[in-house]
Amino acid sequence: MLDLKAISTFIAQIAEEKDLDKEQVKEVVEQALASAYKKELGLKNQKVEAELDTSSGKVNFFKVLQVVDPSQILTPEELEEIKQKREKGEEVDKKDKIRFDPKKHILLEDAQKIDPKAQPGDKIKIPLESKVEFGRIAAQTAKQVITQGLKELEKLTLLKEFKEKEGEIVSGIVQRVEEKGVYFDLGRATGIMLPKDQIPGERYEIGKRLKLYLLKVEEDTQGPKIFLSRSHPKFVSKLFELEVPEIQAGQVEIKSIAREPGSRTKMAVFSHQKEIDPVGSCIGQRGSRVGAVLSELGQEKVDIIAYSDKEEEFIKNALAPAKVKEVKLDKEKNRALALVEKDQLSLAIGKDGQNVRLASKLTGWKIDVETIT
Repeated sequence: MLDLKAISTFIAQIAEEKDLDKEQVKEVVEQALASAYKKELGLKNQKVEAELDTSSGKVNFFKVLQVVDPSQILTPEELEEIKQKREKGEEVDKKDKIRFDPKKHILLEDAQKIDPKAQPGDKIKIPLESKVEFGRIAAQTAKQVITQGLKELEKLTLLKEFKEKEGEIVSGIVQRVEEKGVYFDLGRATGIMLPKDQIPGERYEIGKRLKLYLLKVEEDTQGPKIFLSRSHPKFVSKLFELEVPEIQAGQVEIKSIAREPGSRTKMAVFSHQKEIDPVGSCIGQRGSRVGAVLSELGQEKVDIIAYSDKEEEFIKNALAPAKVKEVKLDKEKNRALALVEKDQLSLAIGKDGQNVRLASKLTGWKIDVETIT
């Protein structure tokens, strides 16, 4: 038997246990009660709604009918015409009209006797006999609807929760490591970090807690599919955002970032207030802020440079730690020639061309480096 007296307590308990919205749990229970009512009274093909008053535990049931204008209803002649056309395999063009069903529809004239403001397309609720207890079969139906409804609600709640965290840093514990990816326990859900989103050479030990960039969330039949990354350039910028209050406040802005995960990152920063040094803000006192970020990145190096809207100056800064004497721009080809002293050439280019390559990504210019001759 399904006892309605305990329903209000059940809703409160479920909402608390599963961390769900109480009103949404109530809606699931109301749908289940409506299904049980239909089963108990044999109201097949009828729409029934239940309204639960959680304070009193009382449930009211209604038959729901759609208001239709007589002009919307197919006449016997039109019904016969449709039947003949279908038998011949011809196309039917009466889609704007409906077949009147007293279990689903109510004529406008009758609806306005119940609600004078009723219009075609509206829903009219007609009170049904109240019921306090249900038989075994109806109760079983209700329980099945509640179980399925709560599963769907949990999935939607998790999907919404993690969708809102897309592009943010989350914390996760390494759950298992497989060839196809590393799985992380994110608390209420599990996320996966694919090989391409891992930092090259980084080891992931079971039980280790790490910061992760929430790349994207996809809807799946089993629940939200959460994709994580530690190799994305924005992972570094978001780590700085966590450590630097001036970035959070919007006083300092990360203008661009270029990254080769596990090896080196270049980040250009700009201050919206003259009295604030953007590079110094990111480094922190005695390197405390940049140190906190580096501890999360392992062996990866981070170059923080000052952004400039003067392109030549920005390119000079981007090639740090090399000292650039002059920059010549070819705006038509979007190429820049950086001229350096001979002893600065290898520093400007970097090991395997990394420094100039990252500087090009950072500035958006194809940079060539040559010595002054």
